[in-house]
Amino acid sequence: MSETSLSLLILGMALINLAIRYPVFLLADRFRFPALIERALAFVPAAVLTAIIVPAVIFPHGAEAELDWYNPYLLAAMLAAAISYFTRNLLATIVLGMAAFLLLRWWLGV
Repeated sequence: MSETSLSLLILGMALINLAIRYPVFLLADRFRFPALIERALAFVPAAVLTAIIVPAVIFPHGAEAELDWYNPYLLAAMLAAAISYFTRNLLATIVLGMAAFLLLRWWLGV
């Protein structure tokens, strides 16, 4: 792909992204969701994050589930969940979870 076509592709993606998002920001102060929908939308980030992380943890190498003690993804995710529950500190969860994952990968030789 040439440099010109790559630049046009990036510009096109930026314009499409702007066209999709701008009306929401433009009308945000004029439109109010019902309280039930607002409460439901509060759970969207947790649901999306779970939908991304769980398959990556359980199926790290393909279509077969790896629910054993040799899966560093699963062990590190369980540890990160415990750290998050007890500390309620996002930075501690990320740093300690990643450190645990890297140590487990090294220790298990994966």
